[in-house]
Amino acid sequence: MTTTGTSSTSTVSAISATATSSAAAPLADARMLGLAHYAARGVLEHVLARHGATFPQQIALRAAVTADAPRTPDELVAQVRASLKADPAGIRADLDALCAKELLAADGPHLLPTDAGRALLAAVGAEVAPHAARVWGGIPAEDLAAAGRVLALVAERAGKELAALEG
Repeated sequence: MTTTGTSSTSTVSAISATATSSAAAPLADARMLGLAHYAARGVLEHVLARHGATFPQQIALRAAVTADAPRTPDELVAQVRASLKADPAGIRADLDALCAKELLAADGPHLLPTDAGRALLAAVGAEVAPHAARVWGGIPAEDLAAAGRVLALVAERAGKELAALEG
């Protein structure tokens, strides 16, 4: 079998284009999701560390700040657990640390964010914003919408799998 220069050039170009498009647009899978999560989380954790806070503490504090009504410690534990799938004892330790740092304060049966807690979230948000803009900027809205739909479905399915595993 003989091939002409044009034919083999076309074949090489097609293979190269396929390899390039595969490299440029990998299929989404658990590994890719994890890599993206930890890359973005690394940026946030770097900023949080400068403020003496951890990622789980920030999630717990945000839950208290954004709540429609004051939350009890048990309600905050349940809300954070739903987000992070973390051990309740670890979440309670994070709530205790937030109280010790005076970022949350007890008010009867509830834990309320303090002005210092709200200020911390505002400062972290302001510091993270330019990084987030560079990470997310330029991604077409339709791609973000598609990714949002896929991620919501993956989170729902994984949540069901975890619930089944935990019995």
